Amino acid sequence: MDTTFLISAFATLFVVVDPIGLTPIFIALTQGTPAPQRRAIAIRATVIALILLTLFAFFGEAVLGFIGITMPAFRIAGGILLFITALDMLFERRTKRREDQAEADHPPDPSVFPLAIPLIAGPGAIATMILLAGETDGALGMAAILGVMALVLALAFLLFLAAGVIERALGQTGITVTTRLLGMLLAALSVQFVLDGLRAFGIGAT
Repeated sequence: MDTTFLISAFATLFVVVDPIGLTPIFIALTQGTPAPQRRAIAIRATVIALILLTLFAFFGEAVLGFIGITMPAFRIAGGILLFITALDMLFERRTKRREDQAEADHPPDPSVFPLAIPLIAGPGAIATMILLAGETDGALGMAAILGVMALVLALAFLLFLAAGVIERALGQTGITVTTRLLGMLLAALSVQFVLDGLRAFGIGAT
């Protein structure tokens, strides 16, 4: 396996998954959550993302094609779901739900959605894994790509574990401001997902 290709694959996945950018989002999604539960959420999110990306690396386009879903359609759907999350962050709907669910002893769990899907294993990461897997030959090449992907997710997991320290450094006011700002950024990102999907369908292309 070409070392240059592996370095390029790591850089591409790191930029697409963006563990550094995901960390403040993880803090916002798990604000007020006890440390053990926050750690469990981080574990579930990264493991689920690892399984999903591995499945798409092996089966990729065949899976989407079998059920009649194109990557542009998948990107549009992910953008819409992400936009809903952004609205929750902007208008504190998540905080109200936490208060309502506290008495029922069923705290919200963002590990599957939106952390694992679509933030970690989003359309971009899935498409990247499909493309990288298509450029490899043999079991060794596939193992190398999966290793690169696992390394990127491991970095994201380590940053998630440090979320408590980062949260204490920011303070309540900092977290509130960060949550609003990230809500705006997530809204813009979700719209970009939708626009990219529409452009792939030839809608709005110049």
